Amino acid sequence: MTVFAPWADQPPLRCLFLNNMVVDAHIGVFPHEQGVTQRVRISVTFGVQDDDTLNVGVDDLSRTVSYEHVVLLVRQIVQEGHVRLVETLAERIAAGVLADTRVHVVRVKIEKLDVFEEIESVGVEIERRTARIVSAQ
Repeated sequence: MTVFAPWADQPPLRCLFLNNMVVDAHIGVFPHEQGVTQRVRISVTFGVQDDDTLNVGVDDLSRTVSYEHVVLLVRQIVQEGHVRLVETLAERIAAGVLADTRVHVVRVKIEKLDVFEEIESVGVEIERRTARIVSAQ
């Protein structure tokens, strides 16, 4: 997920991610996509506040967001029912991740696999930020 520029203009953020989670989803707008599942690959990258004055921080989960929380959230959203657009699925995941007030920015990439024989995947990548981010300017 390198399409977007880094978050350099923001306060220090720790970048966490889950890459290439493959799940079966009820997704699609066409008649042949109704009532069946399709493999989708989901990657989520999110930024939580970091303290760049520390050499080594406290070794405690309270300073970050659990990867497991995000994995379970993605599974729950995918299992909620049929979604017509990959864009909608990405937006729902982004909103769910941003519901954790420690998260300031999130990028979600959704890829439909097995759609075209000659193409590995098709999909969308979005970025969402909260008003909690204060510019360093």
